[in-house]
Amino acid sequence: MFNGSVKWPTMADDLCIAITGTPGTGKTSICEYMGENGYAYYSVETLAEENGCLGEIDSEDDSAPVDIHELADKWQCEEAGVVFVDGHLSHLLDVEAIVVLRCNPKIIETRLSQRGYRDKKIVANMEWEMISGVWSEMLEFEIETPCLEVDSTEKTPQQICEEILDWIEEGCQSLNVEENATEAIDWLSTTS
Repeated sequence: MFNGSVKWPTMADDLCIAITGTPGTGKTSICEYMGENGYAYYSVETLAEENGCLGEIDSEDDSAPVDIHELADKWQCEEAGVVFVDGHLSHLLDVEAIVVLRCNPKIIETRLSQRGYRDKKIVANMEWEMISGVWSEMLEFEIETPCLEVDSTEKTPQQICEEILDWIEEGCQSLNVEENATEAIDWLSTTS
């Protein structure tokens, strides 16, 4: 078990939480860190594959499309306790809470370059982050799930996990999605 300074809550209730955000914001690192400390987590890609909702790899962007709407119809979290779902589409699944990871687009550019993403895909993801794409989707689909936005630009996975777990322990308090989106990080105003 974890031997650092993070307070790991023991939750009496079952709670499925989406960890979403633009590629490169740290979703997988956070979920793996939670997993190392006793929490269950799933990836959207694995769930899509297991449920027949993953398409063939697209040669344009080297990724397999997920039919997230079909997956949302087929999959329900049945795991007990606190469970995390990792993926930039996870906020479109049936979850009890959503954590939106945000990161400075310049850092996303560096991270995705290190992963070998093509320039076109890097630019598309940087633009998605700059326009708060996840918030736009949640507004479009009228998602009313409690949300927490976390800036992962300069925080360690441990710091982010502690912030998430504190939020869970406090009952996942949040503004409604529209108010959250209004208060969201604005990279267009802060990025030079």
